[in-house]
Amino acid sequence: MQTLQKTNDFNEIVNGRRSIKQYDPSVKISREEMSEILEKASKAPSSINMQPWRFLVIDSDEAKEKLAPLASFNLDKVMSSSAVIAIFGDRQNFDYAGEIYGKAVEHGYMPEEVKEFQLNYFTPLYEGISDEQMKDIVMLDSGLVAMQLMLVARAYGYDTNPIGGYEKDKIAEAFGMEKDRYIPVMLLTIGKALNEGFQSYRLPVDTITTWR
Repeated sequence: MQTLQKTNDFNEIVNGRRSIKQYDPSVKISREEMSEILEKASKAPSSINMQPWRFLVIDSDEAKEKLAPLASFNLDKVMSSSAVIAIFGDRQNFDYAGEIYGKAVEHGYMPEEVKEFQLNYFTPLYEGISDEQMKDIVMLDSGLVAMQLMLVARAYGYDTNPIGGYEKDKIAEAFGMEKDRYIPVMLLTIGKALNEGFQSYRLPVDTITTWR
């Protein structure tokens, strides 16, 4: 039941999205509501449905203080937001293949023989994949979930700002995560915008599209 969703107006969600630089610090997103937002964002597509994204939700004052020196160029956004969602890609995402496909069978989403075929086909491929290939996969998939997360946030009446400028080589260890396993993708601030933000120019379709 979508009791917390504010709007289903897709034009408003897409056309009203801005990268917000300052939030109302008095507005806090409950963990119940944040969980619902993340659940909907996780409906994004991913390579063979491995869902390699992992979310670190930084919403306490203590955690924000720990993040602050790692995101010093974006301090206003970080500190005024309701939360900062650090998105990581899990190099070991295929560890969940059995659960993902097993639950799909259990819920009637796919027959057992399809599950067995998929696992038998992809397991040796993923076991032999290089670190660089895995990084490419999880970065692409995590980008998809990040965009979906920004749109879902809009549907709940919140705004966001994706951040790439932070100490990516330090963030996993700073929050007790395995540095070699979790690849930092981006930070995403989320909260109630203090103002509407600025519109930005978009290149025309004819400039960015080639037809054949």
